[in-house]
Amino acid sequence: MKRLAYELKTDEALRIGLIVLQADERIELDFRRLIPAEAELFVSRVPSGLDVTPETLQEMDQHLPRAAALLPQVRPYAAVGYGCTSGAAQIGPSQVAAQVRTGVAANAVSEPVSALVAACAELGLKRLAFLSPYVENVSDRLRDVLAGQGTETPVFGTFAEAEEARVARITPDSIKAAALELVREGGVDGVFLSCTNLDTLDIIAPLQRETGLTVLSSNLVLAWHLCRLAGVNMAEIPASETLLAGGAAVTAAE
Repeated sequence: MKRLAYELKTDEALRIGLIVLQADERIELDFRRLIPAEAELFVSRVPSGLDVTPETLQEMDQHLPRAAALLPQVRPYAAVGYGCTSGAAQIGPSQVAAQVRTGVAANAVSEPVSALVAACAELGLKRLAFLSPYVENVSDRLRDVLAGQGTETPVFGTFAEAEEARVARITPDSIKAAALELVREGGVDGVFLSCTNLDTLDIIAPLQRETGLTVLSSNLVLAWHLCRLAGVNMAEIPASETLLAGGAAVTAAE
């Protein structure tokens, strides 16, 4: 046997980690469109129930360290995201961050709740029309957490679905029609399409044009926030371009 020489790469790309629910079929597809192509995206999965209830969401807390530990551990991540909006509200953003950091070295941790609050602060949004796919007791927890952070959701609608497999198959046209129905109630300055498993990305720009409001989704705000926390130039990432399409000024300022 002949031993052959090799060299090791010295320049490595920015690295973003993402912890995805076992039942989620959407977020990875969206993230590959929302983060810069030159960023390295690494994904792990966390066990999640087939039905979404406060109990199944809370159960993910104990699995987060192991899921985070399954990410490649060669060097610290610029940012790691937990991809569950309702789960982040149920477990609590600070607890999510602590559990993720138990399993992996990360310079920053985010989830859709903290990402949405940061986006609303950046865009000056105070009152959102809130569309959820889930049963009301799941959505109520999320709305309470957002209210505690200064983001009100006075207009609320839900598809009242508990089964994740069905949530992933709700058509974009159904989501758009529901969002428009909520906006017609008035009294809001933005729209939030909640849930990382909803197929929303291609209807955001049309909704923004039709309503004249900024439209945000779980995957959009999480990708934007992770890139921001990782120090990416915000003018160069697709997530910022989508936010800008609503006429909102998104900058990289902390």
